[in-house]
Amino acid sequence: MSATQPQKAERFRALHQRPGTFVIANVWDGASACVMAGLEFEALATSSAACAATLGRHDGGITREEALAHARAIAAACDLPLSGDLERGFADAPEAVAQTIALAADAGLVGGSIEDASGDARTPIYDFGLAVERVAAAVEAARRLPFPFMLTARTENYFHGRPDLDDTVRRLQAFERAGADVLFAPGLPDLAAVRTVCSAVSKPVNFMVGIRGRSFSVAELAAAGVRRISLSTSLYRAAITGLYAAAREVQQSGTFGYLETIMSGGDLDGFLGQ
Repeated sequence: MSATQPQKAERFRALHQRPGTFVIANVWDGASACVMAGLEFEALATSSAACAATLGRHDGGITREEALAHARAIAAACDLPLSGDLERGFADAPEAVAQTIALAADAGLVGGSIEDASGDARTPIYDFGLAVERVAAAVEAARRLPFPFMLTARTENYFHGRPDLDDTVRRLQAFERAGADVLFAPGLPDLAAVRTVCSAVSKPVNFMVGIRGRSFSVAELAAAGVRRISLSTSLYRAAITGLYAAAREVQQSGTFGYLETIMSGGDLDGFLGQ
């Protein structure tokens, strides 16, 4: 019997409340979701960059409707809780961000992230006050839902040339006061910064694996205080790397050695529908 959305939501909330650290796998379609379920991951997330790439676009190049259709297909593919990478809420105004949260829930998501990156190269990070207002509006929309929706608030300083740890902490603390359930600062440079962030807030902290030289082991992140570890586009890039290598072999050598190591059609079928 398939799990209901409220059941998935309760399971997702419980993951954040129990002791220890868990990994949330970022997927990009129904098959990748089913494989992650078969490997006994406990929760999934979308990736805005992976979603855009499936459409042949750069990160940030999808509409809200496209992102939600993508999430809806993944949510329907398996019974794991799914959180959405909702970028900046696909809007500037707090009330529009709130609408995005409501639509995300309608699409089957039980969590989602809102970031403070503006999408404007001239001022890439929203002013502090507006950033907090946007998170507060998202939280309010989440609280109106008939199930717990885990709202993640992200500050994107380190992704946009602002390696200011003090401001990063100040923003995360303000997002926590606004009611965010999970806090997230992608791109932190080292474990010392991770420890600083984790010790500065009381809500669960998400760490993003996927940057060479700035991705750490589960054990190291757990010791630093991280509660949740996401994988960004790294699994999608790993899959594309395999695709590239196999196709290059065919194109350059005229051989099919990749067939000796890939998953069989029967093995793949065994994961589908989980």
